[in-house]
Amino acid sequence: MKEVRFSIDIYATKEIVWNTLWQDHTFRQWAGIIDPGTYMEGSLKEGAEVQFISSVNGYGVTSLVEKLVKGEFLLLRHHADTQESGKQAREEQWTGGREIYSLTEKDDNTILTVVFDVPTELEAEFNRSYPRALEQVKALAEEKHR
Repeated sequence: MKEVRFSIDIYATKEIVWNTLWQDHTFRQWAGIIDPGTYMEGSLKEGAEVQFISSVNGYGVTSLVEKLVKGEFLLLRHHADTQESGKQAREEQWTGGREIYSLTEKDDNTILTVVFDVPTELEAEFNRSYPRALEQVKALAEEKHR
């Protein structure tokens, strides 16, 4: 796997950015840019499992919420690739990878930084789609901030 990193400045509070990332309605809007129809099942609680599943193809990943500081930091550890809407295991493409979201406030902005491990064969796709997804997070959060 290859580590990739993206960062974006957003004119909104950490709370607004955090909620934009993880509330179902807005999550679907930005995550769907990366993988159409993506939704999350489970709750973001340290030690809990969550699943990120594409309603289009039924593929997903099950992740452990390894560390959570609400409104500031989330570390997910991917431990199972799935199919059939999260019900059946498939190849281990994402297994062992991590995904980190961190938010820091600077002046009137929040800097959102995302660092994650991506399978080498998907790196180019994520380098195309993830910046667009973060632009969507920015637009949604700044709209709420007004």
